[in-house]
Amino acid sequence: MTATLSGLTVVRAPHLADRPRWLAEHRDVLRAMVLDLGAVLVRGLGLATVPDAAAAAAALAEALMVEREAFAPRTDHGGGIYATPTWPPDQPICPHHELSYATEFPSLLVFCCLVAPAAGGAIALADGTAVLDDLPSDLVARFERVGWELRRTHNDLAGVPWPQAFGTNSRTGVRRYCTRHGIHYRWDATGGLHTRRRLPAVLTHPITGRRSWFNQIAFLNEWTMEPAVREYLRAEFGPDALPFNTRYGDGKPIAESTVNLINEVYAAHTVHVPWQAGDLLLVDNLRTAHGRQPYHGTCTVVMALADPAGRRSAGD
Repeated sequence: MTATLSGLTVVRAPHLADRPRWLAEHRDVLRAMVLDLGAVLVRGLGLATVPDAAAAAAALAEALMVEREAFAPRTDHGGGIYATPTWPPDQPICPHHELSYATEFPSLLVFCCLVAPAAGGAIALADGTAVLDDLPSDLVARFERVGWELRRTHNDLAGVPWPQAFGTNSRTGVRRYCTRHGIHYRWDATGGLHTRRRLPAVLTHPITGRRSWFNQIAFLNEWTMEPAVREYLRAEFGPDALPFNTRYGDGKPIAESTVNLINEVYAAHTVHVPWQAGDLLLVDNLRTAHGRQPYHGTCTVVMALADPAGRRSAGD
């Protein structure tokens, strides 16, 4: 049985002991719905543990990814299952497409809510195709012409340390990874790593042909940070060594008003869906951005990055 909840399609599933079997039997239908609608919530399976989540992901995905270049720390539960990023519960996570700044990214996200928050914490979903259509055409044309640039600084004080981000303690391993993925890098005198890469801002879905605003231009820009956090980081590390920041692909800074505009368009096309314990959410990462509202209490949501896709950088 299907229904709609705040604009999101919900599939009511039986609370079964053999969840993987039910999901395997309904896999093709669920995946087709995700491709058509952008996201589908399966409610009623009673997922309660990390092994439950791992079994669900294995039943639905073609392949699971190992995360590299995370923008925030997160716990790796093994078996392709990760905690959602470590992020202050009183701060929202703005809508974004997972790993849209990388050359390899998941096309499918599998979220499992094991413990729902006492209040707040709704997941935010935004249609990247609608966002693209609603942005000013001249702004889109500029980003399509020059792409966008992500600048990161990895150190032990802020952001994600480079061994965790790149999955290696070796500078040689970092060099090989950056060379393979078109990332410009340099080391500073304190052992910090600075990286820079340029990527397209718009993605054409390889199956549906839909064009989507697929990037983290606004989310990872300094003007989206809380003002107090931004000023602290700028004072501590300098304006050119923030944990992350974005620019136009030609290196020119993005105006605060432009970042605010992009965030406003996201907000206009965002649906907020409260979690219930046991929920399973499938998201087409190529089309649908996801985020999270602030929450109170304990919240345990795990996810799998599934079915890797890729593209070349804007500079290739």
